[in-house]
Amino acid sequence: MRKKRPIKSLIIAELDGEISMQEKETLYNWISKSERNARYYSQIKDIWEASLADASEVARTSYEWERFSRRIAAHPKKSEKRLPMASWYRVAAVLVIGLLLANLLVQNRKSNEPVFCTSAAPKGSVAQTILPDSTIIYLNAGSEIKYDVNSKSKLREVYIKGEAWFNVHHNEKKPFIVHTPFFDVKVLGTRFNVKAYEEEETVTTTLEEGSISILSTENMKLEEEFTLKPGEQLVFNKNNRHLLLKNVDTRLFTSWKDNKLIFIDMSFDELVTLLERKYGVEIVVADQSILSEHYSGTIKNETITELLKIVQLTHPIRYEIEGQKIFIYKK
Repeated sequence: MRKKRPIKSLIIAELDGEISMQEKETLYNWISKSERNARYYSQIKDIWEASLADASEVARTSYEWERFSRRIAAHPKKSEKRLPMASWYRVAAVLVIGLLLANLLVQNRKSNEPVFCTSAAPKGSVAQTILPDSTIIYLNAGSEIKYDVNSKSKLREVYIKGEAWFNVHHNEKKPFIVHTPFFDVKVLGTRFNVKAYEEEETVTTTLEEGSISILSTENMKLEEEFTLKPGEQLVFNKNNRHLLLKNVDTRLFTSWKDNKLIFIDMSFDELVTLLERKYGVEIVVADQSILSEHYSGTIKNETITELLKIVQLTHPIRYEIEGQKIFIYKK
């Protein structure tokens, strides 16, 4: 049985065209998990492109990898116009993934075996993914999507855990389906938001533009299929299985993708959950009576400390920070 190769070896094998489909799926899933991984792939690709030699056997050992890196360093690249480093890394995290998946789709066109890729946004971050069909997806903190880049069906399908905003590329011949744990969302081309965190009691779908249909699944049977109009939101309660359709200001539910959170009359209990995801911290509230307090405001570039200081101006609380854990007490 062949020993599992390290990621850097898989990258070189993929660039050299000497990689199996199983290894390719492993590599692409790894790249899509974080901006750091996408940046690492981009850096290795830059090194590889600077070399005109066959690198398929490189990176088998630490010594070979170091030798390869030293050799490439001796080949300065031609001057070229580059984006600022921070911007380039953000772009790489999006475009590298999309281009790789598109390449995989083409190469595996003759196979009926599904190839699932996963994109995720860890707590404390928002991630962006571009699918092979040019659909743009933003993932909120603590969210994940899985999609088949080799499906030969007449549908484009995505499975979601957490929250995502979609700008679906229009294709009448191939509808786009978002699978939640309870119902499916069908769309031809439009902008909408789906919030389906496992730990929350509701699944919320908010339509910004276009038209989407809510479909029955094995976990939830609808009497009939119904369609949302722009500005409408469907809220499904997991506990009583009640559906509520209402008109909303969609900006309140989609601004997170622009690193901006708007909340109106939100309980501190809900705010704690939101802050834990946004900042990647754990918040412990010592006095439960604080959780019933309500807040309104906007968060954009504030740090968690700055935000807590603002809350202190209007509510009698104090806080202590220990690493990634925040303790909140009532004064």
